[in-house]
Amino acid sequence: MNYKRLSEKKWYNGAVIVCIGVAFYVLLTNLGTVFSVLKTFIGYFKPVILGMVFSYIISPLAKFFYYRVFKMMKLGNTRWYVSVVLAFLLALLVVLLLAGTLIPQLLQSIMLFSENIDEYSRSLIRFLENSPLRDFIDTNGMETISQNAMSSISSFVKENSGSILSLAANSGKGILTTVISLILAIYLLLDSRRLAAWSKRLIRALLPMDAYELYLDFTLRCDTILVSYLVQSLLDSLIVGGVCAIFMAVCRMPYIGLISVVVGATNLIPNFGPIIGGVIGAFILLLVNPMYALMFSIFCVILQFCDGYILKPKLFSNSLGVSGLAILVSTIVLGNMFGIIGILLSIPIAAVLSFVYNDYFLPWLEKRRHITK
Repeated sequence: MNYKRLSEKKWYNGAVIVCIGVAFYVLLTNLGTVFSVLKTFIGYFKPVILGMVFSYIISPLAKFFYYRVFKMMKLGNTRWYVSVVLAFLLALLVVLLLAGTLIPQLLQSIMLFSENIDEYSRSLIRFLENSPLRDFIDTNGMETISQNAMSSISSFVKENSGSILSLAANSGKGILTTVISLILAIYLLLDSRRLAAWSKRLIRALLPMDAYELYLDFTLRCDTILVSYLVQSLLDSLIVGGVCAIFMAVCRMPYIGLISVVVGATNLIPNFGPIIGGVIGAFILLLVNPMYALMFSIFCVILQFCDGYILKPKLFSNSLGVSGLAILVSTIVLGNMFGIIGILLSIPIAAVLSFVYNDYFLPWLEKRRHITK
């Protein structure tokens, strides 16, 4: 008696759809529990995951040394090892220089801000009293609220600054985890070629040739998108933060290090990041001098316009091929699901989903329905 293969049965497709629907429903109804279990499980592998992230971030620099700097040198098998070591040393040097330059400025700015916060509040109230808005604002009530709030903030910062710094300095577990992750990242990069060959051999043994070629194409395109987005985003934020620092230095504004770092860091967040950085910087300057806040706000609008319409298109060169609507939806959804990590990864994830939909899903669907373009 001849039996058809299970996948050729008439009820097979319907059964698969029903099973997927039931699994999806169970997943959605228990999403909180699933995320909690995943968070606990991932916590056990935190050093390994961080090591993989660090190695992935450093790999473009190591490849640059390998393919560009040492291309003509006859180093043999040590060429890749030398490239990896130099890449890590250079990245570590940059981080130490930035930390040594910015951390003292940030601490000094925060302490100075906490010491003068009462005077900043009085300066803001005097400005409002002399402005056209004085008839609409209760400055007396505002002064009382402001004094209470500022006094509480100032007292908290002054009384707990030592404890906060001590806690940050004594966070040995986090430092140990980071060190272990960096060491693991070095080993991962040194053995990356062997690991890549091993994984390709395993996938090729598990999948048919067509599926294997599709897997290689998919992983290559995902890697290109992620590396391109990472490098260009860091460069864009560095340029924006540097331009902001130059503008504030020329205008002799205070808190250059603090505000420039905030503006540069928040610029990594798609869509909402520049707004957040501009509002934080303007608020800090508003307490010092309202004219500084006005000048900074105008500058931020011009800077973000140039960044969004000139600098970013020039850097990204439309290589990601994803629409603004898709980025916005991805940012909102992933931000709600995974917080700041989801927001930071929203653009590359949207780009990956976009090319999967256009290059894989739609052609497969059209092929099944016998639709021609």
